[in-house]
Amino acid sequence: MEESALKLVKRADIEEPLRQPSGEIVYELIGAPAGLGETTKHSVAEIVIPPGKSSLCHYHNVAEETFYVLRGEGRLRVDDEELDLSPGQACLIEPSEIHQVFNVGDDELVFLAVSSPPWSPEDSVYVE
Repeated sequence: MEESALKLVKRADIEEPLRQPSGEIVYELIGAPAGLGETTKHSVAEIVIPPGKSSLCHYHNVAEETFYVLRGEGRLRVDDEELDLSPGQACLIEPSEIHQVFNVGDDELVFLAVSSPPWSPEDSVYVE
């Protein structure tokens, strides 16, 4: 049987997600690294933030991101503004906007992060 050109990634297949010291867990589903679709235009990650935890405060020099909330309740700080996040909402974060996501609920906060160009560690600048 001929091998498919389709690229399918399941979160369960990601044995070692990126675990940030703040508690955030990043499952890079589609992105630049080999085995993740080797994309050049965008990346997709599922982010899990346990109750009472947050992402690290940071910005990107090049990439813009869109967050789409799947489960839980959060608060997003972008520069000097804050807004509440709940399932079914999406928010755009432009390059150079300092941002941080907090889980303010009793359950995990789970959201998708779509980045263009694909996320890379070199483009994340941590500020706190």
